[in-house]
Amino acid sequence: MSQKIKIDGVEYDLDSLSQDAKAILEKLQHTDKQIQDTTNLCALLTRAKKSYIQELKREMIQGKSGVDIASLFD
Repeated sequence: MSQKIKIDGVEYDLDSLSQDAKAILEKLQHTDKQIQDTTNLCALLTRAKKSYIQELKREMIQGKSGVDIASLFD
């Protein structure tokens, strides 16, 4: 069974594509992978940023009050 791709609701047989179309499809697939990788990296960096903000808040509270709030939750 040959592979197919669906574009705008129309299914195309990959074996029937020209070499130029196959090259464009490869670029499209690479672009999609790059977008997914970038999305994943953005999620990771957002999570790290939130963690750093929480760490900074704890450090500032400890600096002002002298109380290590992290030790309260251990």
